[in-house]
Amino acid sequence: MDITVPARAPWSAVVEAGRTLTITDLGGNQAVDCLLYDAHDTRVRYSAQDTVHAQGGIFLTTGTVLLSNEHTPLMTVVDDTCGRHDTVGGACSKESNTLRYGQHTWSQHACVENFLAEGLRHGLGKRDLVSNVNWFMNVPVEADGTLGIVDGISAPGLRVSLRAETDVLVLVSNCPQINNPCNGFDPTPVRMTIQ
Repeated sequence: MDITVPARAPWSAVVEAGRTLTITDLGGNQAVDCLLYDAHDTRVRYSAQDTVHAQGGIFLTTGTVLLSNEHTPLMTVVDDTCGRHDTVGGACSKESNTLRYGQHTWSQHACVENFLAEGLRHGLGKRDLVSNVNWFMNVPVEADGTLGIVDGISAPGLRVSLRAETDVLVLVSNCPQINNPCNGFDPTPVRMTIQ
């Protein structure tokens, strides 16, 4: 499977155990929000806490094992030409946009809405949304412990490849955020390749 996901759009697929999903940043500086679930039991899902604890750091790159809330491996980052991805910044929502950027942003589409629309196709609802991975997004931790959302470090053609350690349902929101620099204020398409 090789598909281009339009700017701001959701996408999902089941990646079978042993197969690899490659996400390619076509335009550069595009954040790709991602949720992972065991394809046979969606109560088992990506856990930022377990992943951060097990690897001893908050940034994801080659060698990172993405763990579930059962502390079981879902996917492993096997190749990464960007070198740093976020697992603490969360997904944008209408509510967070309004709080951060003002009431005029309320009507703007956000990642949470993408996750809800795409998740519905798989029987998932709002209670099934958890902290997500933000591929290609740059969220540094400042000296005082605050998080920054700054210009990405990705560029056109950079990619991250994930090997499924079990059958994994992958939900993606090709982030529509236009109020901060995570997408360079201009969301662009990404390519999803399963091999």
